Amino acid sequence: MPKLRPEDLDKIKEKVKRTMILREGTGSAKIMVHMGTCGIAAGARKIMSALIKEIEDRDIKDVILTTASCAGLCSREPMITVEVRDQPPVKYVDLTPEKVREIFEKHVLSGEIVKEYALAFGSERVP
Repeated sequence: MPKLRPEDLDKIKEKVKRTMILREGTGSAKIMVHMGTCGIAAGARKIMSALIKEIEDRDIKDVILTTASCAGLCSREPMITVEVRDQPPVKYVDLTPEKVREIFEKHVLSGEIVKEYALAFGSERVP
């Protein structure tokens, strides 16, 4: 294994910093990729990778990307929940990387819900 150089450490630092901003930062939107066993088996890792690529390619700093557990709808995986500031959360189902890119463009960046991929609007939580 080659020795690490200071430039290598700077690159590692920047990558970790971006990851932490995505997971813990304050943002205008939050995307949760449901990564329970059923989600992973259905392709949730590809969905997560597509979202990371969109965020990195566009140099987005204010979108939080995180994981969530199974939503109890195994037959509709892979799925994500998108929460945009001042809007109810939306659960999107039966996703592909192409659908996720469209959701990212329309909903996350422009605030327009993509109804053809949406299963539920609003919170499932009881106050």
